[in-house]
Amino acid sequence: MLKLGFLASHTGSNMQAIIDACQAGTLAAEPRVVISNNSQSGALARTRQANIAAYHLSERTHGTALGAAILAAMQRHEVEVICLAGYMKKLGTEVLTAYEGRILNIHPALLPKFGGQGMYGMRVHEAVLAAGERESGATVHLVDEEYDQGRVLVQEKVPVKAEDTPETLQKRVLAAEHRLYAATLARIAAGEIPIPLPRSRA
Repeated sequence: MLKLGFLASHTGSNMQAIIDACQAGTLAAEPRVVISNNSQSGALARTRQANIAAYHLSERTHGTALGAAILAAMQRHEVEVICLAGYMKKLGTEVLTAYEGRILNIHPALLPKFGGQGMYGMRVHEAVLAAGERESGATVHLVDEEYDQGRVLVQEKVPVKAEDTPETLQKRVLAAEHRLYAATLARIAAGEIPIPLPRSRA
């Protein structure tokens, strides 16, 4: 069973899709802990309902020691893979170093297009439509020091329709995100997508 930790800032719908897959038995993984920088986030509310350990850790609560606090919580719950689910903050060097190659994010476009700082949420879909793209989609990638620059693991394409608005495109891309994130983790758990899991993993 892959041991998962989550970082989320808002609703946590991608996190919920992964939790649902775990509960349904389609993903051989166990959600261990959820951390949010937003004490009122929907992600924390979802987590408490699922009886998963939940923490509000932010610069307000920990200042410059935030990175160390996040790392300590992940290690305390024996997390093997960290999943970003709408987490709006950059990770510090402590977490990036300790979990190098084991931090995943999902982006609502086909990277490297429409990525980078400031490209999140509805802004991405507005940019896709403004550029006249014929397709968009979702990308699961590894996380490094730069926004949306880590190695791409898997993508799912979504056609852009002539009548699309940012809202309608977002809805279809989000459905793809929910499918793709859990499916990618299932492939990691099965060893189909290699990442550097701890050697002591049972």
